[in-house]
Amino acid sequence: MSVFIIFSSKGFILLGFADRPWLEFPIFVILLITYPMAMMGNIAIILVCKIDAHLHSPMYLFLTNLSFLDMCYTTSIVPQMLFNLGNSKKTISYVGCALQLYLFSTMGATECLLLAVMSFDRYVAICRPLHYTLIMNQRICILLISITWLCGLTYAISEATLTLQLSLCGINKLDHLLCEIPVLIKTACGEKKANDLALSVACIFIIAVPLCLILASYASIAHAILKIKSSEGRKKAFGTCSSHLIVVFLFYGPAISMYLQPTSSISRNHPKFMALFYGVMIPTINPFIYTLRNKDVKGALGNMGRSIFCSKGIY
Repeated sequence: MSVFIIFSSKGFILLGFADRPWLEFPIFVILLITYPMAMMGNIAIILVCKIDAHLHSPMYLFLTNLSFLDMCYTTSIVPQMLFNLGNSKKTISYVGCALQLYLFSTMGATECLLLAVMSFDRYVAICRPLHYTLIMNQRICILLISITWLCGLTYAISEATLTLQLSLCGINKLDHLLCEIPVLIKTACGEKKANDLALSVACIFIIAVPLCLILASYASIAHAILKIKSSEGRKKAFGTCSSHLIVVFLFYGPAISMYLQPTSSISRNHPKFMALFYGVMIPTINPFIYTLRNKDVKGALGNMGRSIFCSKGIY
């Protein structure tokens, strides 16, 4: 039995910003504001995509799944962060740590793959418009979504399970805000080259390959947009892609800086700020990006808001 398991009875201490205690209260307040915003924003996106008949297309089916993912993603870490930032003990049980590790890894990997699927959808819509309904039919869309979830779950089960086998040699303090694979590998003692290698290989398929597919899709999209003679047509085509492209860069940038480098080279506070960014800020700002830069979603939200206020006026 590894020492990691021995400490399961009393759990772990998440040090967070113990070296910078003055940061704890501002971060606590930010989380207290952004978490409800993230939940409400993503719930609004899901509701409007389900209610408005004009949004019953593959693009918005994927967007609904992205919003659901973001809700699960941020919920897997923020409640524990709020508890620890508002508490002097800052502990998490072994079971809680393992559960967080599996959930956070599943959601993160699934989102990486889903963003690639969404870029493929935009590629087909703009570069193969006559075949769009044939290629992106409901059965194919559901299959693609199922594959992203299955791959994300497979990644989490394999990598998190391997990480939980490592020995911490009596250490029950994690210099992080949550239980995350790279930090646990860095904290562990003994031989961990196999874990580093397994994480690197897995992240090539989960992060690098999807990102290359996204870039290839958008290179083809850009080429197709430049061929459109109408300036209005170019503007509309660009508008449907720009919000997704912004989300891609916001999500993949921090993920690359965390997962596509050796765990030994990760600095002390880098994982904490990155976790706050891709686990808290991105799920909060995604609904605003898709709303502000998408006329269809903006219009549907406006219609839903007006119908709610009108119904209240009636009664």
